[in-house]
Formats: sequence, C-alpha cells, structure tokens
Amino acid sequence: MIRISDDRIAQIEGRFNELEARMASGTLEGDEFVAASREYAEMEETVKAARDVRRLRAEMNSLDIMANDPSADRDLRDMAVEELNEVSDNLSLAEQYLAITLLPKDSADARPAMLEIRAGTGGDEAALFAGDLFRMYSRFAELQGWKIEIISANSADVGGFKEVVASLNGQNVFAMMKFEGGVHRVQRVPTTESGGRIHTSAATVAVLPEPEEVDVQINDNDIRIDVFRASGAGGQHVNTTDSAVRITHIPTGIVVSQQDEKSQHKNKAKALKILRTRIYEVERKRTQSAEASARKDMVGSGDRSERIRTYNFPQGRVTDHRINLTLHKLPEILEGGGLAELMKALIAEEQAQKLANIDGLI
Repeated sequence: MIRISDDRIAQIEGRFNELEARMASGTLEGDEFVAASREYAEMEETVKAARDVRRLRAEMNSLDIMANDPSADRDLRDMAVEELNEVSDNLSLAEQYLAITLLPKDSADARPAMLEIRAGTGGDEAALFAGDLFRMYSRFAELQGWKIEIISANSADVGGFKEVVASLNGQNVFAMMKFEGGVHRVQRVPTTESGGRIHTSAATVAVLPEPEEVDVQINDNDIRIDVFRASGAGGQHVNTTDSAVRITHIPTGIVVSQQDEKSQHKNKAKALKILRTRIYEVERKRTQSAEASARKDMVGSGDRSERIRTYNFPQGRVTDHRINLTLHKLPEILEGGGLAELMKALIAEEQAQKLANIDGLI
C-alpha cells in the first residue's frame, strides 16, 4: 500500500501557502510572477488531494480512539467502528489519488499535438479506413472543445486519405492523444466485395507534441529549401507555379514537403511547423529515454510498426491489444464519443504501473 508521509503532506501545503502569500504580496513582477502562478496552478490538484488525506487521517484517529475506548457507550463504539471502515476505504482511495498527482508528469502533456494518419496495407480500403480514423479524431476533438486544423491532406480517389496531417489545439491534447500512435487495423467487408468476405486493412497513426517556436530554434544554415511545381489536382495553377516546398533538416535528415497551399510562403510556413514538431519529438525522446522506456513496458512504444488496436465491424468490437481491453461499442467509438473510455483505460494502466514501482513512502 502506498502511504504519503505526514511530513511530505506538510511540505506540499507549506510550499503552496508560500506561493499564495508571495503572489498576494505584490512583490512579484514579470517572469517571477508568471513562474509562481504556473507552479501554483500546477499544485492546486495535489494540494486538494493532500488536504483530503490529512482530513481523513484525522477522522481515522478520532474514530479509532472512540472505537477502542472501554468507557464509551457500546452503541457509540459500534457506530465508530462502522464509520471507521467507511473512512478507511475513503482514505485508501484518497491516498492513491494523491500518489497519482505526485507521479512525474510528461512535460509535453499540456502541449498541442500534430496528428498524422497514413493508409497502410489494404489499398483502397486502407485509405477509407484512414478517413474513418480522421473523422473519429475530429469528432472527439470537437467533443473536447479542441480546435483541429488540417495542415496537409492527400485524398484517395475512392474517398478517405492516403495521408492527412492535422494540428490539434486545446487543453491537455497530448496527454489524451499520446497513446493513439501505432498501427490501427480494421476487419470488415468492403462495399465492393460481392462475396461478403472480410478484409483486413490498416492505417498508421502518429501523434507528436507541438513545440513553441522558442523550444526549437532552426538555424537557416541547417536547412535546405527546394521549391517545385505542385502535383495532383489544381488546374492551370499547378502547372505554372513553383509553389510547393521541400525542406531538408541537414543535422537530422528529416525531410518535409508541403504543397497544399497556392502560396509558396504559406507552404513554407506549414512545412517549418511540421519540421519543428518532428525535431522536437526527436529531442524529447532523446532527453527522456528513461521515461520512454518505462512507457514502452507499460503500454507499448507507439511505434508505427506496432499494431495497437483492431476495429472489427462484423462483431461490432474494438480491441486495444496493449491492455487486452475489448469494447463492443464500435459505432460509438468511431463517432468519437466512445473513444474517451479507451484513452482513460490506457492512462489508468500507465498510472497503475508507475504506482506499482513506488515502494514505501513518497
């Protein structure tokens, strides 16, 4: 059982009270005030949980004394024992919740995210499935109050996408979306299949935290920019204007191409945004290798070669293979509303694994 020491709780409350007093004093200005405000906001959930634990421990002590007092009325002692059991259960839950708030947080959790979906094996059916996934995430984003913006899209002739890249902005976007990366598999009968045979197709999903411009500085000497004529639909404009942009980041070898906009300037801006996100992810993984290793043990690496989830239409089920969870709610999940249940289960599994690795007092 995890137990947060009384001294640790006092330390948490002391720091929170100190921040509150400093902010109210009017002596903090500029960056100092911003830093204090941010730490204060980040601590609020933990402090509330710590105060709940302290209150319940005090109740436990009072009830324990009453339940074991031989001079007390028997009915009063029986009532104290009954309440003691209830408070004990509540205390266990409160201590677990406090421990969760104290777990190391992924520094990227509050970031916006870049969502990349690509059709995999399965031809036209894979492209249609990639479209289904994008609609699922778009509807989920709307339900969360997030803003979704398509950065680039390569539509398939039959519908859906060969590839689509979008930006998601809102509260705790990466924290919710980070376990969606990997291979998503679909099993269903294509509309073009006259024999009613079930086909298996796949699409890959990548979710990368978006950095601020100040987080990733791109030196002009480190990139090579090539311009070329856009290909595909677009009429006369496509054939006459070198509006497409390809940016190569020489130190990492990352290459980003963008041609969705008619303006070369806009294509360059979008390509730089994607490039900055990918460079940030490389650096994030390098500096947080220990955390990434722990996460891989818990819920998988999210690598694109790893199958993480199966959407089975004939059985109306969705199975997440990392936590062996099957939900017979395929329509609700594809509509976006049921996706939160899967995400919360993955987050809970990560928290459980981290808590299992904590010994003794925190």
